[in-house]
Amino acid sequence: MGLSVKIENELVAIVRRVAKAEIMPRFRALPDSDIRSKSEPDDLVTEADVRAEAAIGQAVRELLPDALVVGEEAVSADPGVLDGLADADCAVIIDPVDGTWNFAKGLATFGVILAVTQNGETVFGMLYDPVIDDWVVARRGGGAWFCRPDAAPRRLQIGGDTPQDQSVGFVPLFMFPFEIRMRLSGAIPGFRRVWSVRCSCHECRMMAQGHADFCLTGTLNPWDHAAGALAVEEAGGAVGLLDGTPYRGVMSGDGCLVTARSAETLARIRATFGPLILS
Repeated sequence: MGLSVKIENELVAIVRRVAKAEIMPRFRALPDSDIRSKSEPDDLVTEADVRAEAAIGQAVRELLPDALVVGEEAVSADPGVLDGLADADCAVIIDPVDGTWNFAKGLATFGVILAVTQNGETVFGMLYDPVIDDWVVARRGGGAWFCRPDAAPRRLQIGGDTPQDQSVGFVPLFMFPFEIRMRLSGAIPGFRRVWSVRCSCHECRMMAQGHADFCLTGTLNPWDHAAGALAVEEAGGAVGLLDGTPYRGVMSGDGCLVTARSAETLARIRATFGPLILS
């Protein structure tokens, strides 16, 4: 069914408004007391995450009162928040500050991610950069678009294939167990450049704009990947799990997601990294 253009525009406006009010005033101005660790010492949450999620969630509930709202920080506090996501008629998934480690350390590579799913299918996604105030939006069957306040939206289109020794991609080694990191490290010299910016929002933006050829992730958090995977698909790329399973934006838990420039690139990444991780 999808969303109306009016609703999409309202969601974009909510994210921009909240980022201006709750996130940017705290960037490079956070006291230590506003930064906390969650599952690991470098898995951080800040006052900006908490306040932005609350504000976006409240505005979304007013706009879409029947929608299930799933926020990263709410799930961290209560995993049961994910119950019903896969079957919800409409759900809005929020990552209030993606790249929190970067944000907390004063690096300007962070963003806000919002995705809308209907009956388990991602129908809308937004990848927002609060620092520059521009965003990538994608709608199921309606393409992926780069947007900024002072210009008309520009449609994004990728495709084709790049030889492996010329490929550029993202592999966040820190997300994998130590023994797998060692195996993955041995394959990385076969590519032109492999790194991570510690921010799914910006990695997927770069993918959708054709600036990278692939991204391999070590988790299936829907707040990290639902919007970005849709953007890559709608720009002409290919998406799937490393083990060959089709990807759905409501997936969570264990699993490795691959986003790629093309079906050929996706197959190559599966062939290269699959035996190193899945065996």
